[in-house]
Amino acid sequence: MNQSPIDLPKTLGLLRSSGWKSRTIKEEIRANVIERLRSGDELFPGLHGFSETVLPQLEHALLAGHDVVLLGERGQAKTRIVRSLTGLLDEWMPIVAGSEINDDPFRPGSRYARDLVAEYGDETSIGWVHRDDRFGEKLATPDTSIADLIGEVDPIKVAEGRYLSDELTLHYGLVPRTNRGVFAINELPDLAERIQVGLLNVLEERDVQIRGYKVRLPLDVLLVATANPEDYTNRGRLITPLKDRFGAQIRTHYPLDIASEIVIADQEANIPEGIAIPSFMKEIIASITHAARASSHVDQLSGVSVRLTITNLETLAAAATRRGLIAGDEGDVVPRVCDLDALIASTAGKIEVDALEEGRDAEVIDHLVRSAILTTFKNRVPLPSVRSVVEAFEDEVVISTGYDVSVADYGRVIQSMPSLADMIEEVAGRNATMAEQASAMELILEGLHLSKRLNKDTSGNRSSFRSR
Repeated sequence: MNQSPIDLPKTLGLLRSSGWKSRTIKEEIRANVIERLRSGDELFPGLHGFSETVLPQLEHALLAGHDVVLLGERGQAKTRIVRSLTGLLDEWMPIVAGSEINDDPFRPGSRYARDLVAEYGDETSIGWVHRDDRFGEKLATPDTSIADLIGEVDPIKVAEGRYLSDELTLHYGLVPRTNRGVFAINELPDLAERIQVGLLNVLEERDVQIRGYKVRLPLDVLLVATANPEDYTNRGRLITPLKDRFGAQIRTHYPLDIASEIVIADQEANIPEGIAIPSFMKEIIASITHAARASSHVDQLSGVSVRLTITNLETLAAAATRRGLIAGDEGDVVPRVCDLDALIASTAGKIEVDALEEGRDAEVIDHLVRSAILTTFKNRVPLPSVRSVVEAFEDEVVISTGYDVSVADYGRVIQSMPSLADMIEEVAGRNATMAEQASAMELILEGLHLSKRLNKDTSGNRSSFRSR
């Protein structure tokens, strides 16, 4: 329904005459998935790099009406996937007004709703819940209790004169309050086994004992869980009956290519206005992350999150801003290779250096950065033009780069070396600003050094490049 709550039926009789039909959460999602697929609309906007792997499997699970567990290392968009499922719900859902567990007006489940419908019939008031409010989430921790998930007897209601066996004495937990919605449990193996048993009862047998009394909760929930593969398979703390209830087990993964990594970073990074980050600098940042995922010096069991790319991109922009302020070039802020030194701080907290490499974090990160620069240089710079630039240094030419070298200084160097100017145009583009050309120039010089075509001398914040 695309109507606003103001235009929607307010009583059970009006709802019945409107033609609205009751359906389970899984039926609702299945119908909406079919409609999206038929129309060609995107099912999961904002998710990139999964179109040929994770998303088809997820669509299969939703069409089959299965509960899902997502297995993946940190930073693989598991939580984003789970939260995106609300976009597949109807915009508005009717409930018995005042119900704490979103009772279906045609099939009321709680004692409160049943009594209300029995008393008022077609005059029963109807409330409307937006799809964004039909999502519940809990991070599984060892101290999570049945009361958190299922509910607990409310002593105040007992003191008012109700019996413990009366369902009205129950204070509902997160799962019942997400009735007719999507409930997510993050890090499922961390949930204590006795709590897993209680969850199993709610999802399958539909009853649970509270303080020794059985309270029937006819819940309708799509359960989605996340877990780390190592914990899920090796820790042995997920009880077999609960694992067996999940219809689909889907492995997530990190972006498989640099382009997808860059798209995600562009979407998620908070880059202030006025900072133009060239595509080749973004490629360096993404390549650092991919190099870390392939490095023997980095603990791969811990994973290397996409957050590393996002954080490094933000740090690069911050470093360029600071350099521009100091050098007086704040009008046109464009990150350069010299700004990559700032990434040590933002990278160190995002990777776990192998125990054998302990104490060499800065050295490992420096190696990753240099590897990413060289990879980007080889991808961007045409080999036939390299020789002419190297030959231009043979007449004892020395070019200096660094924090305190202005854009104007770079411009004078570019004008004096036509071969370098041609290569810069290949890298930065024909319409690049002078600041972007300066950035491309640093990449070229650093790449020529790393590929052993130029010598480099570093003193403080300055680097000098000359022929070998």
